[in-house]
Order: sequence, then C-alpha cells, then structure tokens
Amino acid sequence: MPQPDLVVFDCDGTLVDSELIAARVDTELLAEAGIHIEVEEFIARYAGLTFTETVLLVEQEYKVPLQASIIDRSKTILDQRLANEVREVEGARAGVLGVKVAKCVCSNSTPERLQAMLGRTGLLPFFGENVFSARDLPTHKPKPAPDVFLYAAEKMGADPARSFALEDSVHGITGARRAGMRVIGFTGGAHSWPGHADALTEAGAETVIRRWADLPAVLAALSEWSEAD
Repeated sequence: MPQPDLVVFDCDGTLVDSELIAARVDTELLAEAGIHIEVEEFIARYAGLTFTETVLLVEQEYKVPLQASIIDRSKTILDQRLANEVREVEGARAGVLGVKVAKCVCSNSTPERLQAMLGRTGLLPFFGENVFSARDLPTHKPKPAPDVFLYAAEKMGADPARSFALEDSVHGITGARRAGMRVIGFTGGAHSWPGHADALTEAGAETVIRRWADLPAVLAALSEWSEAD
C-alpha cells in the first residue's frame, strides 16, 4: 500500500481543542444534577461520544434519571463557549497540509458546529465539502458505529482497507476499525491524560503520535507495511 486512498481526520480533540471545553461544560451540568465526575475521568470515559449517548450511559451507571433538557442546555452553552474559545490543536494546519492524498473529516459533532469550529480555526478550506457529520447520515448512528467512516469512503471513492483514520478517542478508533480502516491514535490535544496512548493502542490504533509533525513520516511508514504481511 504505497499510497493510502484516503486519510480521515477526527475533529474534536484532534484538529481542534474542543474536548476539554466540552468536558468542563458537561461536568458542570451533571454536577448541578447531583452527579459529580472529575473532568479527567469524564474525558477518559466519554470522549468521542455525543452528549446524548453520554447522558444515557451516565443514567445507567449512576442509576439517576436526568432531565432531557440537560442535552439542550449543553448544546447551547457549548456552542457559545466554542465560538469564543476553540483553537486549532497546535500544529494541525501544517499536519493537514502535509497529507498529499485525499482527506476528509469524520465527526460526531453537528454539521453546524463543525462548520463553526473549522471555520474559526481556519481549517475548513483544507477540506472543502469533505466534512462529514454522523448526525447528517440517514442512519444517524454516531461513532463508535462505523457508519460515518463508511459513508465518507463511499463518497470519496476510497477503499476503507486502503484508508487511515486519525483519532484521539477509543470510541472513534472503534468506529474506524469496524469500518475496516487502519488507525493512528493522537494524543496532542489539551485533554490528553496519563494512559491515553495505552488506551488508544488497546482500542486498535497501530501507533500513536503526539505531534502533528510526526504524521507524514508515520503515514509513509505504515503505508509500506500491510497488516496482512
């Protein structure tokens, strides 16, 4: 596999430093509802999921029903915070520009939030129309379902087995692997925690990088090596 067909970039926590902002908003809302989770623990357990999925898991795990309004409140507050605070993950622009094959974004964030975050950070022009939200799919199934990865590969004429995904979360890696893609883990976001790289490796990442500057060399090396070898 000398050249991959496609490189898929996650957005939150990979291209843009939004995960820590989101975790702070959501843990504050959960605390108001009587569920106290430290930000670091919240990120380790729920990063990569939609807040709707997180609420369902929290209700199951803590045996506490939550008001449906918490989801709308999270969206409103988070959109406001991201509009003012979100930044590009350090080196993301150069990392994306260093990928010379077809590339796209696959995310659980809403299309509107993706446009806002990628627009604010100046990354949107590098992907054009190739920004795919799981919320926009006919199935509406977010990661860790493989749907958004398979949809992107079909739209871009790529073979999933000849494609790579760059992901910062266990749930994202799980979805990409289920789609048949190879995965590189990423721990360069502000939300990274001790044991992050190990968790990504255990989830199926072939290797993990912390610096965007390492991506071109890692892609080149992995492209020369097939998992079937």
